Amino acid sequence: MKRRAWLRVVAGLVMVCGMAAAQDKGYWRADNSTAKSITGDIALSDEKMAINLMNFTVSRIRGLEKDEAGALFDADGGAVGSASLYRLSIPASRTFLRKNTLCGSEDTQWMVTYVSGRSLRAVFFSGQKPPVFTADAIANSTDLCGRFGYVR
Repeated sequence: MKRRAWLRVVAGLVMVCGMAAAQDKGYWRADNSTAKSITGDIALSDEKMAINLMNFTVSRIRGLEKDEAGALFDADGGAVGSASLYRLSIPASRTFLRKNTLCGSEDTQWMVTYVSGRSLRAVFFSGQKPPVFTADAIANSTDLCGRFGYVR
């Protein structure tokens, strides 16, 4: 009997962890001026991201700790949400709405998503090395390309 209860607890934890990583999946409508003028609506799945009907391969690297997400998204310690770092490759020559690019003349290499409720915030970075998520590093980053807002 104890073994069956233990298996239920483990199965529940696996489901909860899987749901936390998948919160950013699905279709998102552009909500801020940056997203409306550059990407329009986006869609995220386990392996792909669609921007303006163009698909790009993405790979989730890891979840961010609360203090890392706070440094990037100005989230206070009590904010409920989850953040993830993704690796991707969008060439600088790829244009979207109104012939805009994500990172100017640099290739887009990284994306961080933050989901809270029915909103998604995404930040894109250039550069070969993963971004550093401290307030000082973000404030002085030359690789930060832009901040985008979406809703369900």
